Amino acid sequence: MNYGFRKEVNLSFEEVIKKVKEELQKEGFGVLTEIDVKKVFKEKLGIKYNNYLILGACNPSFAHKALEVEKEIGLLLPCNVIVYSENEKVFVSAINPNKAMSIVENSSLKEIAEEVVEKLKKVIDNI
Repeated sequence: MNYGFRKEVNLSFEEVIKKVKEELQKEGFGVLTEIDVKKVFKEKLGIKYNNYLILGACNPSFAHKALEVEKEIGLLLPCNVIVYSENEKVFVSAINPNKAMSIVENSSLKEIAEEVVEKLKKVIDNI
């Protein structure tokens, strides 16, 4: 996967979610959205699915900088972080902002994205 950062974690699904939120907060991110894919698939489609949570994380300072240089960048915000279980293992992944921002032809975004990359890598590394 070259569009994100992934790590297998030796904690329970619930423990990983708690740890992810703590680490995001340490790096200045808040969680704007939480999508429980397992729950949605069960309610809307009647399908059983493994634990899968999508967290929409936002660092207001970096979001402000990005919006100042590219108004339409909101289409690519917030930064998604996922926690999921598969084959009795738990994984956490975060989007690579460099990859996401590379579709926008605005060189001013590159520096901002690079700073966010470092913060998200730190979040994943610390879990």
